[in-house]
Amino acid sequence: MVGLGAWSLTTAALIILLLPRSLEECGHISLSAPIVCLGDAITASCVINQNCSHLGLESQIVWKLGTELQPGGRQQRLPDGTQKSTITLPHLNDPSALLSCCLLWGDSLQILDQAELQAGYPPATPHNLSCVMNLTTDSLTCQWEPGPDTYLSTNFTLKSFKSRGNCQTQEEAIPDCVPEDGQSRCSIPRRHLQLYQSMGIWVQAENVLGSSVSPQLCLDPMDVVKLEPPKLWALEPSPEVALPQPGCLQVHWELWKPSLHIDQKCELRHQPQLGEASWTLVGPLPSSALQHELCGLLPSTAYALQIRCIRWPLPGYWSDWSPSLELTSTQGAPNVRLDTWWRQRQLDPRTVEVQLFWKPMPLEEDSGQIQGYLVSWRPPGQAGAVQPLCKTTELNCTFHVPSEAQEVVLVAYNRAGTSRPTPVLFLKSRGPPLDRLYAMARDPHSLWVGWEPPSPQPRGYVIEWGLGPPSPSGSHKTWKMEHNGSIAGTLLQENIRPFQLYEITVTALYQDTMGPSQHIYAYSQEMAPSHAPELHLKHIGKTWAQLEWVPQAPELGKSPLTHYTIFWTNARGQSFSTILNASSHDFVLHGLEPTTLYHVHLMATSQAGATNSTSLTLMTLAPEEFELNIFLGLFGLLVLLICLCGAARLCYRPSRKNPLWPSVPDPAHSSLGSWVPTITAEEIFQLPSLWDPSMPPITKITVLEEEEKKPGPWESSDSSGTCGLPTLVQAYVLHGDPRAPSIQPQSQSGNSDQVLYGQVLGSPTGSGPEHYNRCDSTQPLLGGLTPSPKSYENLWFQTSPLRTPEPLVPNQEEDCVFGPLLDFPLLKGLQVQGMEGLRDF
Repeated sequence: MVGLGAWSLTTAALIILLLPRSLEECGHISLSAPIVCLGDAITASCVINQNCSHLGLESQIVWKLGTELQPGGRQQRLPDGTQKSTITLPHLNDPSALLSCCLLWGDSLQILDQAELQAGYPPATPHNLSCVMNLTTDSLTCQWEPGPDTYLSTNFTLKSFKSRGNCQTQEEAIPDCVPEDGQSRCSIPRRHLQLYQSMGIWVQAENVLGSSVSPQLCLDPMDVVKLEPPKLWALEPSPEVALPQPGCLQVHWELWKPSLHIDQKCELRHQPQLGEASWTLVGPLPSSALQHELCGLLPSTAYALQIRCIRWPLPGYWSDWSPSLELTSTQGAPNVRLDTWWRQRQLDPRTVEVQLFWKPMPLEEDSGQIQGYLVSWRPPGQAGAVQPLCKTTELNCTFHVPSEAQEVVLVAYNRAGTSRPTPVLFLKSRGPPLDRLYAMARDPHSLWVGWEPPSPQPRGYVIEWGLGPPSPSGSHKTWKMEHNGSIAGTLLQENIRPFQLYEITVTALYQDTMGPSQHIYAYSQEMAPSHAPELHLKHIGKTWAQLEWVPQAPELGKSPLTHYTIFWTNARGQSFSTILNASSHDFVLHGLEPTTLYHVHLMATSQAGATNSTSLTLMTLAPEEFELNIFLGLFGLLVLLICLCGAARLCYRPSRKNPLWPSVPDPAHSSLGSWVPTITAEEIFQLPSLWDPSMPPITKITVLEEEEKKPGPWESSDSSGTCGLPTLVQAYVLHGDPRAPSIQPQSQSGNSDQVLYGQVLGSPTGSGPEHYNRCDSTQPLLGGLTPSPKSYENLWFQTSPLRTPEPLVPNQEEDCVFGPLLDFPLLKGLQVQGMEGLRDF
């Protein structure tokens, strides 16, 4: 079986490679119904043809719906050799799905055939069928609502027929009207219509699952006529038409030309452009008038207007609203109270310059739009003669009047008329002044001004305020009028900015006069000082600097300074500071470094904040030359003293075994024997009694014998002093290796070469003095890096440790060997002991 299965798979693979579509042609799917209702069951079968039986396919047939495997398939082999698999899907919930019949080969699926399943609903009954006779297109247009989606292709058809009466009988069929795809409306052309005759209309919907029809509609095409809206226009003013009253609008319209022979009525609606106001409907309006005047509107207010019309008295449909027309209602005469104030300046004895200010105060919600103001003067004794002084749209005016002028008249006007005249009386300052005027800041944008009302009580007050010094006098000021004379203060909120100084003026107004103006200064909110004093350098030294500044004069309306703070920073970024009281005007910086750059600035502080001055840069002085020399000298002495102390400590330290240099006895208080170094047994010339192993060896001593000659003038002819030394001992050399170890552990340096330190010239048998020749060798004697030995450092002696010292008694025998040595410059004046060991020699 394993071999058979392997052969089947191999054969199938070869067939698939050679004939890739052969297996797909083997199977075929059959459906119980191609389209079903959503949720219904559907049965499918897959049959493998006989021409595929030679493959010996015994594999299982598998079903897939979309991408998911579907269990429940029943597979059987029919008597004719074909294989069949049947499956039933109990619920088809997708409007469209792909069903696949597959053959399971090993771990893969081979699709044999596929079929598309469709599901949906039968068409719903169309409803809300309505028709409109459009005179523009000259056709009957009907529309409907198709109902819910069927998920299937559904066809709609508008069906109609001609009839009489109530459409109970059908006289003539009208061709069907098929709408465009996706449309729910259709138009029947005029050639298929008969006006003023009834016709039956309905809609039929149909798909593969069924069909449905809407309720029948019976109508006369002329009963469903819908007119086009008229064109709305504003009525232009003309001599024949009176000007509209305040709060009114005049409009007219032009009917649609195809509807001129049709009786109709119209409606007008308007809506103000302010806020979210609703539409107001006006009508019905007779179409014969073609114009209308709307009143009761807000004066000087923009409105949007629209109009529509319908057949009347015959049935029909309202037309659409016309495009909006925007108009502004007419305005009424200004209904305001004008508060006035003035300033006067005498130009010459006969002329006065007056600067008049006013404020319009509306007396009702709609007081009319003001287009301008007019100031006029009526000369005394000239009835009816009015002289205009200025005409402006501003709230102030400057004009000249004669000195005797006591009154002018101010009015506000627009196209509808003028307001009530406001007389302006130029009062004299003869009333009592205010008592205890004060001001305080409530917040950064308001000021409270208070006073004590004088007696008698005024009829009102005028309050002016503006920026105080250093603002120029007479600059723009804000003012207001209080008409209640019993109040004791008012809040100023207009044109108030924080951190500003304001000058406030209050004037009491009486019946026929006014009081003198009272002034006060106040800050809306206190701020930091405007600037700090400027720093100056007064004196400077190497480690100090004296600074000074000139305190600023107190600023008007500002609190005084509380303290100063000085900051200074060096070149390394280190910062320092100190706080001084507000009465200080100078300060000395101590602890500075010489020849160093510093940045200094001063900060002035008050209760409202702080302000910095400009930065001052200074550099301290450098130390003088003699001071520097003294400092360096003292420093050198200190270093020398430290070195001497250290050297003394090293020299006199009793526990130190290896000093920096050997202890050299004073020649005047020492014996030559202590200088004799140790000599080894391998030396040619041995002096056992004089050799001390603890002493360092002398490298070389050479004694040269002179030839026999006659004594010279400087030699003694006495030869008794000569000794009978052996002939071989005419010259002796002491050898020593400086690198050889010694009994005492001390460091010695040198080399193995023989170095000649001195030569003794003369004959041992001669009686004359010998001569010494000093060599200029630079070989260190003591192993250190020192120059050539001194004149007293080229001989060594040692006292014999076995004998006591004896006084030196010169004799002939001793002079034979060591007598001449006593004439060596180093040994002169020395008492040499320990020479007994040389006699045997």
